[in-house]
Amino acid sequence: MAFMEKPPAGKVLLDDTVPLTAAIEASQSLQSHTEYIIRVQRGISAENSWQIVRRYSDFDLLNNSLQIAGLSLPLPPKKLIGNMDREFIAERQKGLQNYLNVITTNHILSNCELVKKFLDPNNYSANYTEIALQQVSMFFRSEPKWEVVEPLKDIGWRIRKKYFLMKIKNQPKERLVLSWADLGPDKFLSDKDFQCLIKLLPSCSHPYIYRVTFATANESSALLIRMFNEKGTLKDLIYKAKPKDPFLKKYCNPKKIQGLELQQIKTYGRQILEVLKFLHDKGFPYGHLHASNVMLDGDTCRLLDLENSLLGLPSFYRSYFSQFRKINTLESVDVHCFGHLLYEMTYGRPPDSVPVDSFPPAPSMAVVAVLESTLSCEACKNGMPAVSRLLQMPLFSDVLLTTSEKPQFKIPTKLKEALRIAKECIEKRLIEEQKQDTLTFVMNCGLSKIHQHRRLTRAQSHHGSEEERKKRKILARKKSKRSAVENSEEHSAKYSNSNNSGSGASSPLTSPSSPTPPSTAVEHAPF
Repeated sequence: MAFMEKPPAGKVLLDDTVPLTAAIEASQSLQSHTEYIIRVQRGISAENSWQIVRRYSDFDLLNNSLQIAGLSLPLPPKKLIGNMDREFIAERQKGLQNYLNVITTNHILSNCELVKKFLDPNNYSANYTEIALQQVSMFFRSEPKWEVVEPLKDIGWRIRKKYFLMKIKNQPKERLVLSWADLGPDKFLSDKDFQCLIKLLPSCSHPYIYRVTFATANESSALLIRMFNEKGTLKDLIYKAKPKDPFLKKYCNPKKIQGLELQQIKTYGRQILEVLKFLHDKGFPYGHLHASNVMLDGDTCRLLDLENSLLGLPSFYRSYFSQFRKINTLESVDVHCFGHLLYEMTYGRPPDSVPVDSFPPAPSMAVVAVLESTLSCEACKNGMPAVSRLLQMPLFSDVLLTTSEKPQFKIPTKLKEALRIAKECIEKRLIEEQKQDTLTFVMNCGLSKIHQHRRLTRAQSHHGSEEERKKRKILARKKSKRSAVENSEEHSAKYSNSNNSGSGASSPLTSPSSPTPPSTAVEHAPF
């Protein structure tokens, strides 16, 4: 298929960032192995689920592939003898379930192609590297001056975005990076406007935007070329990683966790906020801020991947901010994502969960103030501040930026209107998703309460039935008779003991244990 041809009809635009969960429902033993039946669910709606069957060897193969991440994953060990015992299978099933829980709750692992293919083979069976190579090869037929040096395998987190190291034939020492990306679920621009805007990106000039050398697109994908930077991204600096290494290897398990210096945090933060304000003022939707999308050029941060919103790709942090209904515009998404980025610059790692209840000690309380305004429970509940408000906060207000480059990005009026409508559609999908998630959650809670109420009603009905009342009367009579007999025996025993003690018998007496006085507990209870 030539690069400028139309994509096949009926193309599925799946949101790869929607979390997958997996629960082992049953196991079945065959002649020489055991199969585990797993229920996989996309998002929080139980209707969007399916079954897969996996053997232990499938888990083992996945685990070997994930070793590149450098994590110690809790896969149960192999067992050659006795592996068909019922007790062993039950215990192994628990271990495999724990393994699934770990890989589906790790933000980086859960989004990687290996895990997606394991849990959802129907939607992730395509070889996207091969598809990208085909598209790039077709492109080179019309642009013969470019040449592929090597594929940059898995350097990014996106399944449907691939990278290649490039060179220009008459400048063989200069290295560039080509990125190819498929369309995403938020592509709302018309094909014509989409292609025009992609081709407009090389004309964008800003001191804090990484320059696009070449850009082109068809109705199903886009291809962009930028200069290769040996220093890599801001995330590479934080994690002390090599830019060409796979994403899992670079960022899953850093050897040393260390944040940046305060002055770096202030300067980089100010530069990023300035370019966000520029894009917001231009009406250009971004929504893709994270440390891997910020290129380091000396001491200057430059934003990457402006094409993502045009392609309709979902954000790296979508599964976080889609929980909060007040984060419902791309401007508020950018601010929330800036909070994630600032946390990573400060502490050398992402937050364990969001919202963040309390922040570890930071180089300055001014840092914590910005983090609280973007990641705290209150901020996520009440909404994000504007970028202009963050620029006025003490952490960034005294940073002096020295640059002579004048920002330029001329967008024709017609395309500005197309961008505005596309932005509104992206935000509408986010709001609808947030509403649906809330509704599903409430319905699930409601069903749980209905079941609980039904059980209680049945119990009360059973308890109040005529037959049950007769049974309770019979039991009460039996208990009363038993109590009378025991009292009579106790009285006889006391009388006998009394007579024995009076006659000087030497049998030892057993004293009952003394109960703990209630007052003692009250005195020592903490208030």
